[in-house]
Amino acid sequence: QVQLVESGGGLVQPGGSLRLSCAASGSIFRINVMGWYRQAPGKQRELVAAVTSGGSTNYADSVKGRFTISRDNAKNTVYLQMNSLKSEDTAVYYCNLHIGLYDYWGQGTQVTVSS
Repeated sequence: QVQLVESGGGLVQPGGSLRLSCAASGSIFRINVMGWYRQAPGKQRELVAAVTSGGSTNYADSVKGRFTISRDNAKNTVYLQMNSLKSEDTAVYYCNLHIGLYDYWGQGTQVTVSS
């Protein structure tokens, strides 16, 4: 069984920074994709950023240049460094682990950007 445990959300002022972490445990095949999605109230869940086990990354246009995704394969952990945060970044952020045909999700962590 795979478990994803997220941390690092919270309240931050516009222009501030936060770093999210997600640690995966369980039976994890070494070839996989880890990523972050977010869901704001009344909106669909959307991809924020993803990184393959080989290090290739993909970002939503809305976060390019502000967010950086990285991973530590030895620790099965993915990070999301979020800088220059805007009010529109407010959402619940979910960690995702994609292995083959399967998707695993974390419980979600709230990020609120407000003055």
